[in-house]
Amino acid sequence: MFPKAIMDKIRLILVDDHPVVREGLAGMLASQADFEVVATASDGSQAIALDAQWQPDVILMDLRMPGTDGVTAIQAIKAQRQAANILVLTTYDSDADIVRAIEAGATGYLLKDTPRDELYRAIRAAARGESVLAPAVAARLMTRMRAPAEESLSAREIEVLQLVAKGKSNKEIGKALHISTATVKTHLIHVFDKLGVKDRTSAVTVALEKGILSLDN
Repeated sequence: MFPKAIMDKIRLILVDDHPVVREGLAGMLASQADFEVVATASDGSQAIALDAQWQPDVILMDLRMPGTDGVTAIQAIKAQRQAANILVLTTYDSDADIVRAIEAGATGYLLKDTPRDELYRAIRAAARGESVLAPAVAARLMTRMRAPAEESLSAREIEVLQLVAKGKSNKEIGKALHISTATVKTHLIHVFDKLGVKDRTSAVTVALEKGILSLDN
């Protein structure tokens, strides 16, 4: 299967807030002669520090974790090491999650129900710097790209709409995203125009119908 004696293993860091998931992944990946899990992390801040220490070939990154989340960690890791290959491995496939992760610099995006052989292939591809997307994720991105321009929201607009869906006021949204209330209002105006609606409730409803947001958000 491997032409030469394995001289260089693919060094991995696993990032997930669930210990059982980390241990299960580590055990599964250990079955492959060319993989070596050098470290594991339970949140994004640990991942950032471990990347600086180990500079692995691939980081498997969950998205939603307490403290520093996956997208924030991806941005920080890419800022400190542009060559880092970060493969998102998550249960979430909403447009907002996918777009934010890809824009942050993720090399690929897989779902946790990915068959193990496909996961192995994806890790090897990511180690070569190749982009890897789960079929469901690729389909969502294609649908998004083909959507009329007025329906295509930016990652920031989606973030604002996510917080609107949670009942946050403009002031609360601004504080959460570190932007001014005026900027929040501007984003909402653009969201309303793109979705063809006139109020916050309608914007959330249409976004859910179009798959821009999901109930998991």
